Amino acid sequence: MRLSSKFIALASATGTLAYPGMGQVMDEIKARDEMMQGRSIELIGDLVSGAYSPVGQAIKGVLEGFGIAVADKTQYKAPGGLGSDACKADELCVWKHLADEMYAVMSDAEGCTDLGRAAIRLGFHDAAAWDKESTWGGADGSILLATGELGRSENFGLERIGRQTVIWYNKFKPHGAGMADIIQLGANVGVVACPDGPRIRTFIGRVDSDRAGPDGKLPAVTADAQSLVDLFAAKSFTATDLVALVGAHTASKQRFVDPALAGKPQDSTPHYWDTDFYSQTLQAAQGTNATTATNSPDSDIFVFESDKNLALHARTKVQWAIFAGKLGKPTWALAYASSYFRMSLLGVKNINGLKEISKVLPLTRT
Repeated sequence: MRLSSKFIALASATGTLAYPGMGQVMDEIKARDEMMQGRSIELIGDLVSGAYSPVGQAIKGVLEGFGIAVADKTQYKAPGGLGSDACKADELCVWKHLADEMYAVMSDAEGCTDLGRAAIRLGFHDAAAWDKESTWGGADGSILLATGELGRSENFGLERIGRQTVIWYNKFKPHGAGMADIIQLGANVGVVACPDGPRIRTFIGRVDSDRAGPDGKLPAVTADAQSLVDLFAAKSFTATDLVALVGAHTASKQRFVDPALAGKPQDSTPHYWDTDFYSQTLQAAQGTNATTATNSPDSDIFVFESDKNLALHARTKVQWAIFAGKLGKPTWALAYASSYFRMSLLGVKNINGLKEISKVLPLTRT
């Protein structure tokens, strides 16, 4: 029994939802459960072999939907400064110093900053240059270590976060930090920097590569929905996972799709981790925007064609509507965490040898 199924059974048995309108709420929760059942449970990397270390077993549980991808509220305090004997004696210490440096520039009084939202995108673009037919690529740091990969057109706009991440790499590499792990930690810190962003469980130990990832594996902002479903299926994601992942556009601003409208966000609250993206994209797709026309100089937001296509496609519109609905926000937070947890492990061949460092992450902002 999956976690959401357990919640429904408990709520029904205890009368937790026994109030006017309970039937409608239960229907929505059941729809959420059906959606979560639609998550991929496919194993990847060395987990396919059937041999699991304790860490591998824990990761397997999350991938199969029986474990939780969101970290608990346990926090770690560094025992000393970077390079101190106390810090050298504790592997988590280095990562705590790095996470704190990242958070300092990825968050401000408003929420997540441009560097924070770019770090989220950088994590996607490093990991997603892979599919099940690939013999190399994935979350291996190549987007910054390989000559030419960052310069691909799909990676335009990542130059600034790329430079900053290289600075962190050069500073923390002597203390044992690898590029692939730094990128994925940055993606998760970027999410937490946005108020209400989930604290996604984070692991280190990936193998870096300076070989450019396979080309043509990243989605295009003009793609039709079915091609996107197929593209992500090849990476071990379901259509439900895909809808959850594109929700990261809640903290996105476009700069190169239409340079004349550079800086336009994909929803009206780009500093926050919320589901306005789903409802506002759906309104744009249906032509029911109550404000100014979308993708115009006077509009508040810029909507990608690919997102509008997903909002209306038969395979994805139900999940989209659920995330856009009243119970969408907590549902999406969990779905995104689970789907990005998988994303951060694409192409990783030594999952059994990873180590969890989740408690170095800042707490979720409210």
